[in-house]
Amino acid sequence: MAAVDVLQSVPPKAERGSATVPGSAEFTWRVLWLLNLFRLGLGAVLLGVFFLAIDPHIVGESKPPLAIAAMLSMIGFSIVNSWLLRERLLSAPAQGFFQLGLDLATITLLMHASGGVSSGVGGLLIVSVGALALLVERDRAFLVAALAAFAILGEQTVALLQGSAGSSQYAPAGILGAVIFVITVVVQALRHRMLETEALAEQRGVDLRNLAELNQYIVQHLRESIVVVDADDEIRLMNESAAQQLGTASIRADRVLREVSPELANRLEVWRVQGRPIGTTQPKFSSADGSTTISPHFAALGSETTGGTLIFLEDMSLLAERAQKAKLASLGRLSASIAHEIRNPIGAMSHAGQLLAESPEINAAEQRLTDIIRVNAARVSQIVESMLTLSRREKTQPEQIDLGSWLDQFRREFEQTLELFEGTVRCTDITPDLIVRMDPTHLHQVVWNLCDNAVKYASEAAGAITVDLRCGLLEHSGRGFLEVADRGPGIDPEKIDEVFEPFYTGKDGGTGLGLFICRELCECNGASLSYQQRAGGGSVFRIVFSDSNRWL
Repeated sequence: MAAVDVLQSVPPKAERGSATVPGSAEFTWRVLWLLNLFRLGLGAVLLGVFFLAIDPHIVGESKPPLAIAAMLSMIGFSIVNSWLLRERLLSAPAQGFFQLGLDLATITLLMHASGGVSSGVGGLLIVSVGALALLVERDRAFLVAALAAFAILGEQTVALLQGSAGSSQYAPAGILGAVIFVITVVVQALRHRMLETEALAEQRGVDLRNLAELNQYIVQHLRESIVVVDADDEIRLMNESAAQQLGTASIRADRVLREVSPELANRLEVWRVQGRPIGTTQPKFSSADGSTTISPHFAALGSETTGGTLIFLEDMSLLAERAQKAKLASLGRLSASIAHEIRNPIGAMSHAGQLLAESPEINAAEQRLTDIIRVNAARVSQIVESMLTLSRREKTQPEQIDLGSWLDQFRREFEQTLELFEGTVRCTDITPDLIVRMDPTHLHQVVWNLCDNAVKYASEAAGAITVDLRCGLLEHSGRGFLEVADRGPGIDPEKIDEVFEPFYTGKDGGTGLGLFICRELCECNGASLSYQQRAGGGSVFRIVFSDSNRWL
């Protein structure tokens, strides 16, 4: 999904001749309901006035039977129309003109029964005409006003022909028709303003939705991990990167932070008590799958640290990657100096020791001294060669690797090269068709070194030598992993943080660079290498491969 995909088109402004009703379709139906209720209430009130005010009749003075029929028709039609409105059997425009026809018929008859335009009953048409003028475009609104004016003038003509009204009543009828037209013009101006306001509001609404969706897209696809919590530690926003690091499959909000990550909740609580600003060093903790180390940073959303909080989860592997580049540059310069200044003298010393050992005149004690010279010269040469390996390392060329097939081939090669018994290296719990991305040369060097260490250290422990290879997918992040496990003596828990440091070794004669080089090779491929103690005794080294979905 591209960022532009979240943008919606802005609707055009309402045109002058548009038949669109302001607001929404529900607005139209609400107006029609109110007009129908007004008609129902008006008919009931007029009918009550007719029977209460008898001498003289305020309504229906000239023709009481006709007035009663008109008022009862008004009430009856309103009741029937309530059912039509509820079921919406007619469209909104048809319903509007249907109600106008009822009002023109009933009010005109009531006006004729009450003595004509002088009774003031005709003014009730203003409500019906004004309500319908609010719902239709200008041309139809003026047509409605003209129909109302013609109805008033028609009633006056009929009354004149029947002799119940004089020609002088034409002037008030014309004035009432003109008032209806004026009301129509005013309502149409109001409608036009409402249409413009609606179009502007809709445009602003689309802009706000676009902005909200764009912000959501940016937050969800940031490389940085972000979590927003409120004063009650409920999660209000969390992007996918943070969800993967915290080990939750859902980015749904309205969850308590402690349920998702107790460690992060504890650090947030400490930060709120101490009130330290963002950037202050916070205790680090491991991600849910153990592949990275997270450093949380907190920022208060407001003036108080007890309110909403923005949490940045910094992936320390990024910092380690930058430090690695500087470290490799220093190692490159150092190894170049070592190659020129140490390698040749060491070679000369080793060669002299060999010549001395071949002399027939040396005794056993002197022979022992030559062995010491040879062994330590070889050890120094190995250290130099390891450091040169780091400095000469070419640019990483990652490839797609079928890890299951690759491990089976590696197992056979390793056993044959070291002349081990078949079954010494076992592939257990291999996930089929697991594809990872790494430089094949680097992966071979790392796994070989780990298996070689497992064989060397396991050979000192009681029992047969066994090295177990296991691969699969991490549950939360979906990243591929490879484990090399043995049943050796393991590593002292106090020394676990030191095993990946250069020149640290737990065995006499080792260079202390093997695990350091393995981690460097993993990190330059976007992978990580970690150690954990094996249940029942032994060691487990886990390689977590790079995330194929991560922005590079």
